[in-house]
Amino acid sequence: MEYNKVLEALAPCGLSCQKCMAYASGDIQYHSEKLKELLGSFENYAKRFSKMWPIFGNYPQFKELLGHLVQANCTGCREGGCKYPNCGVAGCYKAKNVDFCFQCKEFPCDKTNFDENLETRWMRMNNRMKQIGVEEYYNETKDMPRHV
Repeated sequence: MEYNKVLEALAPCGLSCQKCMAYASGDIQYHSEKLKELLGSFENYAKRFSKMWPIFGNYPQFKELLGHLVQANCTGCREGGCKYPNCGVAGCYKAKNVDFCFQCKEFPCDKTNFDENLETRWMRMNNRMKQIGVEEYYNETKDMPRHV
């Protein structure tokens, strides 16, 4: 994939916007919409099924979550839609005039405001992009789940 297309797919931190649950035209939103359509008015059946299989008693919560996933409205981190609270990367990459954190001469830094898990992933993603290149990193990860 060409570099400009990769920029549309990956956030400056290295996470895939296209695979994010909040991304308006992403895979999760798309498949959630399709699942909602396929289920139709399944809640009537879920009530009956719950007598045989108690798990179906949780259907109202599942339906609420599915409804939330369908309403994804983020336009992507590069478009100002970053949903991570107090993300330090969102403004920093623009100020540093780089596309990805690893391209900054201060990488790695302590400006991300990420929690420990995301900080570890951020380091791993950016080090891998630095090692093999942005396009190859995208190709290597495009079929992997975002949340690994």
